Amino acid sequence: MALRLSKKKGQARKVVKKIQPIKKAKATKASLPELDLPTGKYIEAIGRRKVATARVRIYEGETGFYVNGKLAENYFANINNAVKLFHEAFDLTGTKGKFAVSAKVSGSGVAAQLDAVVLGLSRALVKFNPENRTILKAEDMLRRDDRMKETRKIGMGGKARRKRQSPRR
Repeated sequence: MALRLSKKKGQARKVVKKIQPIKKAKATKASLPELDLPTGKYIEAIGRRKVATARVRIYEGETGFYVNGKLAENYFANINNAVKLFHEAFDLTGTKGKFAVSAKVSGSGVAAQLDAVVLGLSRALVKFNPENRTILKAEDMLRRDDRMKETRKIGMGGKARRKRQSPRR
């Protein structure tokens, strides 16, 4: 602390600065419209793609498509034809508007998550009605895409196929 001499008395006086606490702005969630997630009896199936895993539940008699608590149109907004892809299974089986869908997705990127949701939805529709299997199988909607990221090799310089830089001399 700094000492300041007073001209009048000649005694040292301590100068204490008052530190005022910084007021933090409280973070408030943007008010999102309340979503009525489906409830009740459901049929569940799991779909996977790359590292993404989707747990898909279909509820009979309701409508709506939710992914991780958001509308699917908003969750997959950056992907072209996303709405068409996740409604394709309903269009093929003739069940459009008969089910509400709720999906919990984790892992990988958004595109792989979409493929995982589509596979899980197709599997759930087959559980609901086994006759849907022939329709969806003909369109390759029940095939799990097994392409995964290639594993890294030892001594390759960090990536799967990258070669190490060789010394010039």
